[in-house]
Amino acid sequence: MLNLIPKLIVPSVCELTPELLKEKNISLLLMDFDNTLLPYTEDTADETVLAWLTSVQEAGIRLCVLSNTKRDRAPAFCRAHGIDCITHARKPFQSGIRRCLSQYAAEGEVAALVGDQIYTDVLCANTAGLLSILVTPLHLHNVWLKLRHVLEKPWIAIGKRRLRSAET
Repeated sequence: MLNLIPKLIVPSVCELTPELLKEKNISLLLMDFDNTLLPYTEDTADETVLAWLTSVQEAGIRLCVLSNTKRDRAPAFCRAHGIDCITHARKPFQSGIRRCLSQYAAEGEVAALVGDQIYTDVLCANTAGLLSILVTPLHLHNVWLKLRHVLEKPWIAIGKRRLRSAET
């Protein structure tokens, strides 16, 4: 059965403090790019995201963008900010995650994948045995993104309910 339920849900990547990541035993954070770090329609991150990237890197947590994109936008951003980048990841399939884990000589239990989509990011992380972290999409700028988000809402609701019951 497909596991589409995120293990952790936060409003944005900036909520993933180095302390929280270390508490979850995460030393490698894989990140989706579009609508997770930057909106699809922008090429630069705001100061909050840039400060977050710096704080996570300074805490010794390794970062790698894992994106399905075939354009140079994500690699250009990553080069400018000293972040590794794997494109053509083919999420929800495992080839991109396997390349990343191999590149870092890391095991899945110390890695997490954060992204804005249930059917690619969360499914990919859960299938690979990584901690799946769902963030709110930064900008749903077209009807297809809005429709996809509507189709994801039941899984998000189940995830939130499970997280609330785990806290009690």
